[in-house]
Amino acid sequence: MTAVIHPSTLAGTVPAIASKSQAHRLLICAALADRPTTVACPTLSADITATADCLRALGADISYDNGVFSVRPIVSLPDHPALDCGESGSTLRFLLPVVCALGAKATIKMHGRLPQRPLSPLWEELERHGAILTRPTEDTIAVAGRLTPGDYTIAANVSSQFISGLLFSLPLLEEDSTIALTGKLESAAYVTMTVRALALFSVDCPMEENAFAVPGGRRFVSPGTARVEGDWSNAAFWVAADHICGGTLTVTGLDTDSPQGDRAVVALASRIAAGNAVIDCQDVPDLVPVLSVLAAVSPGVTRFINAGRLRIKESDRLATTAGLIRALGGRAEELPEGLVVTGQDHLFGGTVDSANDHRIAMSAAVAALASDGPVILHRAQAVNKSYPAFWADYNALGGRAILEDEP
Repeated sequence: MTAVIHPSTLAGTVPAIASKSQAHRLLICAALADRPTTVACPTLSADITATADCLRALGADISYDNGVFSVRPIVSLPDHPALDCGESGSTLRFLLPVVCALGAKATIKMHGRLPQRPLSPLWEELERHGAILTRPTEDTIAVAGRLTPGDYTIAANVSSQFISGLLFSLPLLEEDSTIALTGKLESAAYVTMTVRALALFSVDCPMEENAFAVPGGRRFVSPGTARVEGDWSNAAFWVAADHICGGTLTVTGLDTDSPQGDRAVVALASRIAAGNAVIDCQDVPDLVPVLSVLAAVSPGVTRFINAGRLRIKESDRLATTAGLIRALGGRAEELPEGLVVTGQDHLFGGTVDSANDHRIAMSAAVAALASDGPVILHRAQAVNKSYPAFWADYNALGGRAILEDEP
């Protein structure tokens, strides 16, 4: 799908969509719980659906109606379950350890760039504790064996999702375990989200001296009901758009005390708009594409540092973000671990490709608000990964995005 996005000004109020980060966590806990749980989740995305589908493949009974998931937990494992993670890194990295802890002989399927995204050192640590993992094809993982409790060690500076996956899985084992973290923990807020989700289901995993103590032999205790909060990561596009359009947008349904790290977007966007900011991206990598667009039309020079992990996302986001800005007449320099964006009065429009990356696609739409001419965006359907209603919301706020099927 191609989007022809004409210059416009957005104004009005838009409700935040459901946080896919929290939805993953609550659905997994509910599927492992002692009784049914209803999880209010007013919006869906491809990633949320992937997690729900994988949990169904493991034996959970999950239905969705009128914005609410009804989850009946896993009682028994089917023979040879097949899990399709789509392009969702969270789904894969959370559920691979869970499958190993359950002792399921399973097949996991991956799509897009997901097969190229790293699984080490999680893979080796799972193998060290009894899992048997193979790659029959590049996009398939075969799982056998069963995890044993004990002392786990994981590098904290590769992906916080590895830690979350172990936190979900180790309580299912017969005895207690520990997770020792090496290196500096990146995206720490997402681990906090996992710990809070577990606590909601009466599983406490205290952290002391850079290690988690994980109780074994635990059945997650359902709270009965849970609610997915609004998503700061996708609200970031409206926050940036609000700066470009002059303070005309309001996003509702967001918790300012949320553990989501991307709530920092409000303060970071203000710093960039003021000019000459240095943004440390270690805990907020997903914000870089849209904040870079804002930087391209803000005073001075904005430096994004500690952003090397963006090279292993749905696209190489340092390359695709810099390419987006330059294609529209802006100035962006790609560095090995970051970006340098030099601001100017406006962009000029042009043609870009999302690289099938949802955050690049939505950033292009925000860039069109600061452009003199139209932005032609190829593979605009990439937004479905996290925000399927993005184009409808964009146009409802006064945007002028015309969607066309590609030949």
